[in-house]
Amino acid sequence: MKELLKEAKKIKSLEIQGASNVATSAIQFLSDYAHRVGKNLTPKELYEKLIEAREVLVQTRVTEPALRNGLNFILNKVEKNVSTHSINEILEIISKGNEEFKFVIKNAKQKIAEIGARRIPDVTTDNEFCIMTHCHSSVVNAILLEAKQQGKDNFKVIATETRPFYQGRKTVKKLLDAGIEVIHVVDSAMRWAVNHHEVDLILIGADSITSEGTIINKIGSRLLALVAHEEHVPFYVASTLLKYNPQTSFGILEKIEMRDPKEIWEDAPERLTVLNPAFETVSRRYIDGLITEAGIFAPSFVNFYFYKLYPELVENKS
Repeated sequence: MKELLKEAKKIKSLEIQGASNVATSAIQFLSDYAHRVGKNLTPKELYEKLIEAREVLVQTRVTEPALRNGLNFILNKVEKNVSTHSINEILEIISKGNEEFKFVIKNAKQKIAEIGARRIPDVTTDNEFCIMTHCHSSVVNAILLEAKQQGKDNFKVIATETRPFYQGRKTVKKLLDAGIEVIHVVDSAMRWAVNHHEVDLILIGADSITSEGTIINKIGSRLLALVAHEEHVPFYVASTLLKYNPQTSFGILEKIEMRDPKEIWEDAPERLTVLNPAFETVSRRYIDGLITEAGIFAPSFVNFYFYKLYPELVENKS
């Protein structure tokens, strides 16, 4: 468990960033843990250890359903076979489940990239098609890079800095490396940028999606959604359905992670309260559509498409 706690700290400290990276890292840590402790245990004993390990990993990032779905993907497979298979067979099931879930994520992102790229026109005009995004989303990046690879050169991107860890700079660097024109602005310049650069499309990622179609993403996302609503700019959210939280169908509210205030101001004056909310909600009323591996649809249909594509991810109740 000591080694697992050390690995979990990499997620907690944001050494590992991005919902997809967090999810794949967590299931890898779970698999590694199983192989470290499992060989001298019975299948049932290992299953109980994995439940404890899951809770350790879940607590690293409370607003990450992709992480929880990945861990449940593995645990559900173990639970179904724990009474009928040997410990070596269970360990093999965990290893295969680990690789299978990683493939599912990779395949989902590729489908989203292909679908989302179709929202970027390929007709050359005098005015560049302008897309704005916030923070760093590997799914959003995949869409933009796919469009570029398809030969769509007549678009530019406005990207925010994203305080306090400047994840927006990751987006900027990746897009610049691909030859895409980028404009960089501070978070508080969102509205100004939309007003002054004739933004045609706003595209952000998501860390979580609820049964009501509300998305949770990096703080500042709702502000950008309100700007889109005010300026009549189409607002889309690109996300794999693996970021859907099935527990919200049963009345459980998704938690908003509050980060360490020292991330904002390490040596803040005494008696000062510093708040550091990492995420915020964006209501479905401001979202024109979710771009997912199942296609583009209204946010209210997320529950239907999640269970259609991933019935095996029914929440593990153990």
